[in-house]
Amino acid sequence: MQKRNRKLAWLATLPAVALVLAGCSSSGGKQAEQQAAGAAAGTANTARIRIAMITHETPGDTFWDIVRKGAEAAAAKDNVDLVYSNDPAGPNQANLVQNAIDQKVDGIALTLAHPDAMSGALAKAKAAGIPAVGFNSGLDQWSQLGLLEYFGSDETLAGQAFGNRLNDVGARHALCVIHEQGQVALEARCAGLKQTFRGQTELLYVNGQDQTAAQSTMQAKLQQDRGIDYVATLGAPMALLAVQSVSGAGSSAKVATFDTNKALVQAIKSGSVQWAVDQQPYLQGYLAVDALWLYKYNGNVLGGGKSTLTGPAFITKDNIDAVARFADNGTR
Repeated sequence: MQKRNRKLAWLATLPAVALVLAGCSSSGGKQAEQQAAGAAAGTANTARIRIAMITHETPGDTFWDIVRKGAEAAAAKDNVDLVYSNDPAGPNQANLVQNAIDQKVDGIALTLAHPDAMSGALAKAKAAGIPAVGFNSGLDQWSQLGLLEYFGSDETLAGQAFGNRLNDVGARHALCVIHEQGQVALEARCAGLKQTFRGQTELLYVNGQDQTAAQSTMQAKLQQDRGIDYVATLGAPMALLAVQSVSGAGSSAKVATFDTNKALVQAIKSGSVQWAVDQQPYLQGYLAVDALWLYKYNGNVLGGGKSTLTGPAFITKDNIDAVARFADNGTR
């Protein structure tokens, strides 16, 4: 409990963290000097390597566009051939890991939305000598599955902070909408919210791969239960659908969410979405690729066996202008 309180105190400060990572080969002489010079200039002189990035992205979720921009920026800097693939189903994602092993990639960066499905494939990657790092999903599972590092938000903490904010605004009945059942990070958000929110928390599962069906399910629920005064969504596209659902149902409920995109930033500005909890997906993609390059060429491992947190932090009308210009670039 004391550890959680310290984390919540940290969250309240909403720090801006700047991370500058550089590395060079440990080999000596002129080669090391050239590599160091390349890193200092912003582009690595190290030999080109191939890194596979494998996620549980679902079609139409703009969150992953931001992750990929971060990963691509690191790949360009580090002279990395980035191979991106995705599948929302755990067994299929494990097959993508096996494909990467068969291609003899130099490193794997992946999400652990369904960690149980990934254990066998990750054991094979380790046996093949391929280093792997985790990001975005799998905060509580990455270490036991043999990953070197992890970059992401503490989603239980984020949910708890969300619940406390609902208390602050006087909410009484929150509908937490989960758009992918069994996805560990999403489930943790709603669980954390329920832990701290003093009102009634109700879960609603929708099909995140069918936006029309998701909107219809939310709208029907809001029509059925007029007591719902806040809709908590777990992604920016779902938040925008929730705004339409509230309108279509003639509900007075307000919408707040996790994660952002360019359209969501405008929704916060207009007041149709109250706030977003940011986990900095650009940073997650960037650090995952850069960390593998650092490990390959300098033996570096971040975190000292602990996760490297990229969030959470609140984005509201009060600080939206500081984020908006980056959202316009597609990086927040």
